[in-house]
Amino acid sequence: MNETSINTIFRSRRAEVESAYEKLLKQNNKEIPGGNGIFDRYKYPILTAKHTPLHWRYDFNPQKNPHFMERMGINAVFNPGAIKYNGKYILIARVEGADRKSFFAIADSSTGIDSFRFRDFPIRMPETETPDVNVYDIRLTKHQDGWIYGVFCTERKNPDTPIYDTSSAIAQTGIARTKDLVNWERLPDLIAPSKQQRNVVLHPEFIDGKYAFYTRPQDDFIETGKGKGIGWALCDDIENARVEKEEIIDERIYHTIKELKNGQGPPPLKTPKGWLHCAHGVRRTAAGLRYVLYLFLSNLNNPSKVIKRPAGLFIGPKGGERIGDVSNVVFSNGWILDEDGTVFIYYASSDTRVHVATSTIDKLLDYVCNTPPDLCRSAASVEQRCDLIERNLKLLNKGNT
Repeated sequence: MNETSINTIFRSRRAEVESAYEKLLKQNNKEIPGGNGIFDRYKYPILTAKHTPLHWRYDFNPQKNPHFMERMGINAVFNPGAIKYNGKYILIARVEGADRKSFFAIADSSTGIDSFRFRDFPIRMPETETPDVNVYDIRLTKHQDGWIYGVFCTERKNPDTPIYDTSSAIAQTGIARTKDLVNWERLPDLIAPSKQQRNVVLHPEFIDGKYAFYTRPQDDFIETGKGKGIGWALCDDIENARVEKEEIIDERIYHTIKELKNGQGPPPLKTPKGWLHCAHGVRRTAAGLRYVLYLFLSNLNNPSKVIKRPAGLFIGPKGGERIGDVSNVVFSNGWILDEDGTVFIYYASSDTRVHVATSTIDKLLDYVCNTPPDLCRSAASVEQRCDLIERNLKLLNKGNT
């Protein structure tokens, strides 16, 4: 190929790719009608692999990349932490390259539901003395101490396994902090009694002068083993974070949406009625694991005491959300409560893409406080439903509709 042909192919392909990219980023999102009254879904995912900047993926030198090929592909964008900062809706997403390595990158929007754009560079997250092999699923906490903390999973190969075992991993809790979302200070990893930790979240306020963590004790990288659910632990010094005791505040329960695993999602929201929590629950099905989201409420003055647990799932994978790298999954580690009471719930589907759902704090508190709890037996569930039916039929017969 001569230079003229190279430049023609390069320019044509580049123009086509850039046009599609800009069209995607300028796409207006649309609320899907016919919701359940609790929250509203939106038509388009807000972040996908195709939303990542072209200069992350393509070599723009026509001599080195005459066909304008992707040189460093992106496989997925999912599981973002979220925060409102300087009037912008900020997501720090887990971006997974084609090489399977995950990293953090900031995307922001002025609406919270569309037009998210990544910044020019991903976050250069500092490492500890023992380098991370993989980092992911960051939770962002604007803490009472004035820092913004990022608490995330740091994964390394398990050194106690045979040399031929190249898949066994150890998951621990990485901690970093920032004042501007640009410059990050890496702190030592959290030390806890359990062998492995994923889905750890920092509470936004001091509790009796201490930092508080929601933990998820595990015996193994995948299986929780003896880990009973979402834990609560206090820590004296965030700069050398160590917890000695984990109190389980939200247990796994047989034949429920959280029978196999559960974990805190984003940091809880402070409301007049208590701390509002979003968590994920996992159960085993014939088709594999199914991840859904659920809500609960804890005491305002004692966040370790759960006071409301509505039965069942809050958000589950629906339609195209069920398809992806790890199918039948929704997962959230970021939400934003706006000044007007609107809640933006950022969730990923099937470890592939990011969606937004919106609600209000009043609706979510109504849902949490007035939805019946799970009584854990079919007969009891039927009685709950029959009670609702009887009350509704009485109202209908009286014409009170």
